Amino acid sequence: MSYQDKNLTIRPITEKDLPKLWELIYKEEAPEWKKWDAPYFEHKRVPYDEFMWNKEHYVNQDKRWAIKVNGELIGTVSYYWEHEPSKWLEMGIGIYNPHFWSGGYRTRAIRLWISHLFNTMPIVRVGYTTWSGNERMIKVGEKLGMTMEGRMRKCRYYNGEYYDSIRMGILREEWESTDSWG
Repeated sequence: MSYQDKNLTIRPITEKDLPKLWELIYKEEAPEWKKWDAPYFEHKRVPYDEFMWNKEHYVNQDKRWAIKVNGELIGTVSYYWEHEPSKWLEMGIGIYNPHFWSGGYRTRAIRLWISHLFNTMPIVRVGYTTWSGNERMIKVGEKLGMTMEGRMRKCRYYNGEYYDSIRMGILREEWESTDSWG
């Protein structure tokens, strides 16, 4: 299964994706993307052999898919259960290649991912958490018709400054009433 929007595709991660995925996420000690993706949480470099040893956590998993543009792996979309018994699902995205940080790729990938989640899971809401230092992620949510459901003030400390934690979400009926889901 895969979803496509012009030259962008999201699909399950395959074994062929693993070398590039490792290079994008774990090869460097301090990758550029980490400055925007929850930089207040530690990022650890993972040796290639160790990453490959745990490949079953990536290959053909429902919870994390590859994002490709013109066949090039640029990032991943994912989800996790905040609380599975009550069907509280949160999602995430990582565009690891800085060359793809502009141009709407994040918005297009999340649009496809939200559609996939609502099409395949018994959920009534999907959302994500970001921080006030990542204005691009807040704008993506707004473009997709999401609501800012929560703002925890000054609870993220990074580089000597306090930032807010931002929670964005959308309900199934809101998603289906917009033209966002196609």
